[in-house]
Amino acid sequence: MTMRHGLVLSSAAACLVACVAFPQETSTPIRVDVRLVRILANVTDENGAPVGSLEKSDFELRDNGAPQQIAVFERQTEQPLSIAILIDDSGSTAKDLKYETDSVTRFVRAVMRSGNPEDTVALYSFNWEVVKQTAFTRDPAVIERRLRQLQGEAGTSLYDAVMLASRDIQDRSGRKVLIVVTDGGDTTSKSSFQRAAESAQLADAVIYPVLVMPVTNDAGRNIGGENALTILAQRTGGQVFRPSLGPEMDKAFDGILRDLRTQYLLAFYPKDVPLTADRFHTLNTTGVGRAGNPMWKIAARGGYYGEALSGASAAGNQSQSVDVTPSDETVRTPKKPAKQTQKQQIPRQQN
Repeated sequence: MTMRHGLVLSSAAACLVACVAFPQETSTPIRVDVRLVRILANVTDENGAPVGSLEKSDFELRDNGAPQQIAVFERQTEQPLSIAILIDDSGSTAKDLKYETDSVTRFVRAVMRSGNPEDTVALYSFNWEVVKQTAFTRDPAVIERRLRQLQGEAGTSLYDAVMLASRDIQDRSGRKVLIVVTDGGDTTSKSSFQRAAESAQLADAVIYPVLVMPVTNDAGRNIGGENALTILAQRTGGQVFRPSLGPEMDKAFDGILRDLRTQYLLAFYPKDVPLTADRFHTLNTTGVGRAGNPMWKIAARGGYYGEALSGASAAGNQSQSVDVTPSDETVRTPKKPAKQTQKQQIPRQQN
């Protein structure tokens, strides 16, 4: 299987689309879009084991309800991975941080031992601020050094972290993954859940939350935070893992790696898609034939941002641009000698 698939498009290039309107007898405008929309899908059977032998004919795709033809199909795709690991180092994680970072270290080593030689990993930490600890790298030692230096501080800027990582990963080629290791919900972000979710969708990123469960009874848990992480995973085609520390944490990362090594790549050119006032298009990926087993599960992204009705209201098109530009809300990189210090910033959410 070639690593240089001629139809692989970066998210930035995919935004340069040409759309041709065709007359229709229906009152709902239809567009034919030359943008290639990519979907990463995982299929599991009734026992949770991956199903890796399906054919293109075993899948059916719909864009805003309209059937689409699969133009690209890869089984157990080997396209390079860009994995951003976002680790919560807020005060509540301080006592467990060593166990979490040990599991992350083992995961990074496993990623680099197998798969595509172009696979890379970047590390981010978040508490009251978001720190980009490393750029994308293939050197596990670089990640490990930064992991050992993490210390718990107050605050949890989860949504800001997702926005920053999505911005950084958006223009990278191949598959893009965000792994979020946290014990609860957001408390200090300047960005909203909606903007974080939009940023991940625009980057074509799959989110895997690893929700460490220090408290098992509902009275002490952040149920709202857990629900937000579940929605992020569902919208992007990932899944939530809820391990305890130790072996269960390693098992969660093993599950993520298994998913990444058994993914299907499906891609299509949108055709005859009914438009609405919302730029968000709903995607449905279903199994047919042998994949139509009701006990099997297909995990895939739930939508993407594309064409909307011309002249749609501002409210309907508010997702058209999710920019990450300099402002007074700082997301920093680790301190280096003064002349090399860099700062990255996230915009203030507009009300």
